[in-house]
Amino acid sequence: MNWDDTTPVPAEETTVDGRLVGAAADGEDQAVEAALRPKTLGEFVGQERVREQLDLVLKAALARGATADHVLLSGSPGLGKTTLSMIIAAEMQAPIRITSGPAIQHAGDLAAILSSLQEGEVLFLDEIHRMSRPAEEMLYMAMEDFRVDVIVGKGPGATAIPLELPPFTLVGATTRAGLLPPPLRDRFGFTAHMEFYDPAELERVIHRSARLLDVEIDAEGAAEIAGRSRGTPRIANRLLRRVRDYAQVKVDGVITREVAAAALRVYEVDGRGLDRLDRAVLQALLKLFGGGPVGLSTLAVAVGEERETVEEVAEPFLVREGLLARTPRGRIATPAAWAHLGLTPPAPAPGAAGQQGLFGS
Repeated sequence: MNWDDTTPVPAEETTVDGRLVGAAADGEDQAVEAALRPKTLGEFVGQERVREQLDLVLKAALARGATADHVLLSGSPGLGKTTLSMIIAAEMQAPIRITSGPAIQHAGDLAAILSSLQEGEVLFLDEIHRMSRPAEEMLYMAMEDFRVDVIVGKGPGATAIPLELPPFTLVGATTRAGLLPPPLRDRFGFTAHMEFYDPAELERVIHRSARLLDVEIDAEGAAEIAGRSRGTPRIANRLLRRVRDYAQVKVDGVITREVAAAALRVYEVDGRGLDRLDRAVLQALLKLFGGGPVGLSTLAVAVGEERETVEEVAEPFLVREGLLARTPRGRIATPAAWAHLGLTPPAPAPGAAGQQGLFGS
């Protein structure tokens, strides 16, 4: 099972509070993930190519008796970036230190962390793209030369004191790789992008979690949960816990397809993983605006949410599922959105026959 870390997620990176299919970790997620997190690459489910490449990097470093190259992991929340960082430390038989970009606001903060590292230690820096610029520039030299210059004093009397660092491995994680400056990105010896999981992989994740949580679940029950988990192990884990609660209260505790479907109806998660907010956006787009195009601000007002909530929380999954499209004129619904909600698209306006539309003639 693979999830991200127990590091608190900064406020601007979190999803809507209480959202069952949100990818950010809440307090309960953090506690459960710590108990269920795999300890070796062999236990890690999914991300086959990343695991194979990382296995080669780590084994080669061990064979040379050297520290592993710096590693950059990118991808959406909940796919296993922190889990992999802990596995890297375990495979290298080295301690790990965890911090985050928003926590490093000054170069001195980073200097204090780097100067206390042990030789071979793994430093995990979550949301590395949100680190302050002065700390970022200090990190360049630390990664490349294992040295930092500490400035003592101010003004004309300021002095730079070079401080040698023991060899270490930096593992950076980011949900927005495009925000990393090229000089920083180029200093990572190994970069990997974490992909969303397919349903078969999520079923393996769910079965493993169920064993560790002492939950009885059959193959069809696992498949039902996996199909609603948005390709994200963290969400699959959260849905499993909620279905477990339902099974223990309403039935005999065994999770079958029927039990899983009934439980997730209670929690308003439909067969494709859409929740109340997702469906509200689609229903407003289809029923109020005839499928669009409609501006984002207008759509947000119709849903009763902030513009940023619709754009950053609901839209990415709807676009990835092919239910909504962004165009220069505004948001439009796709034919799949009409079909998913069981609605019939309006007839073309008079004179529109024969014109080429967005999805064909």
